[in-house]
Amino acid sequence: MSIQDLKGNYDAIFSLGDLCLASIQLRKFNLRPFAGPLDWMASNHLADVTRLLANRFDGYMELHNLKATGEYSTGINSTDPYLVITDTAYNIVSSHDFRADSNTFTHFPEYPKVKAKVDRRVERMLKLFDEGERLLFVRTEASFADTLQLESVLSGLVKNNFHILVINHNERQDMEVKNWPIKNITVVEMPEFEKWTNNDDYWEGLFENITVKEVED
Repeated sequence: MSIQDLKGNYDAIFSLGDLCLASIQLRKFNLRPFAGPLDWMASNHLADVTRLLANRFDGYMELHNLKATGEYSTGINSTDPYLVITDTAYNIVSSHDFRADSNTFTHFPEYPKVKAKVDRRVERMLKLFDEGERLLFVRTEASFADTLQLESVLSGLVKNNFHILVINHNERQDMEVKNWPIKNITVVEMPEFEKWTNNDDYWEGLFENITVKEVED
């Protein structure tokens, strides 16, 4: 599907990973009035995200599945240190939730607060699956086979209309729209070089004439 098929108003736009890039760009262009359950998480394999969605987030970020990697990250908007924590059930990595000054690699006192935040985001996403008239999902780095599976699962979860935007990065010089024969999918390729800072013009073009309903977080 073409970029033009993306245009219009959405009830919600959700990042589906693989890192924070989609969330950053959605926020930059004022298309992220609230956070989703995969914002600021790392999900290297789309198949894990699809399994998480198919399970309606059952078991997501449960304490017995969390394991510290022994690494540190920084805050989303600060240089404060945070622990890198993996949800081993779904291979989802949290790098911005557990502050290093309040948690250790073996004990997570902040867990109840983090889990409550995640649960609120999950509840809102599942509610919008049922009630949203039009939803957009944004995923960076996805194969054809994994995207096909994602579309199939979302077709069974989302009651009304939805669209998936896939952005893949490789050693190219400009952006190109790809023609994948999957319903509800728009796929583009962008330059991989300095992808966190050099592709803003391409993202702006993708999000031009896209709006999202204002919702309180």
